[in-house]
Amino acid sequence: MREVELAAGVVEYDVTGSGPPVVLLHGLLMDHTVWDRVLPLLPQGFTYVRPVLPLGSHRRPMKPDADLTLRGQVGLVADFLDALDLDAVTLVHADWGGALFLTAHGRDHRVARQVILPCEAFDNFPPGLPGKMVTLAARMPGGLWFAARQLRVGPLRRLPMLFGLMARRPVPDELIRRWTEPLLRDPRIRRDLRSYCNGPLDRAELVRHTEALSRFPGRALVLWSPDNRVMPPEHGHRLTRLLPAGQYAEVPHAYVLSMLDEPETVAREIGRFLTSPAPGEPPA
Repeated sequence: MREVELAAGVVEYDVTGSGPPVVLLHGLLMDHTVWDRVLPLLPQGFTYVRPVLPLGSHRRPMKPDADLTLRGQVGLVADFLDALDLDAVTLVHADWGGALFLTAHGRDHRVARQVILPCEAFDNFPPGLPGKMVTLAARMPGGLWFAARQLRVGPLRRLPMLFGLMARRPVPDELIRRWTEPLLRDPRIRRDLRSYCNGPLDRAELVRHTEALSRFPGRALVLWSPDNRVMPPEHGHRLTRLLPAGQYAEVPHAYVLSMLDEPETVAREIGRFLTSPAPGEPPA
């Protein structure tokens, strides 16, 4: 893993390949390894960058005074792109929807294209039953540590309030152990996650910031899973209508974490989007 120093602290990231950059994001209580099944199936000729965001499974705690609220995390993604001097980025969103707000915050100048898998959008912050349970755990003394312990028990992990609605297929034990280890080991990681979960949320503002995507000039693929019950299917269609150059595709038989449930389909659709010419351009 590589490291980069940002204002909020050190962020780890993985880099594979060479060519135009594709930045693959992840959600709460997971890290870059959520993309492990998809990465080998993606087309060559691109640099795939996978940062580990401070969303509960990061191994390097942030600075004690870091702003890790939703607004702060959006700024952290922009700072990451700046620090690595990445331009004409294809930004891939999954589960966590905060980086959709780069346009609203005026910090999307490095982003040329977007791929949006099922993620938070509009007023769906925190999303569904799993999101509400994490928020509740963050407000209880010892709640995040206890929740991480429950995630390590297979039958409990598959309950709707944990990962049962996130992935159609059981999430492997080795992934869950990796994702929960920092939270169980280091109180500073729990502090970071609490900072995010307890941050202010204004629902009207969340909707406005999502709708700011109507100003995003680049191409976008909304790659939704209509069978999931956490990120509403209508949000996928609504996002597509918002984006001036948006297109829509589906991943059947998957929940929120479609890259785990149907990695071949996800890789095929992302690969097709990455390698297809923009309207009016000749084929490569």
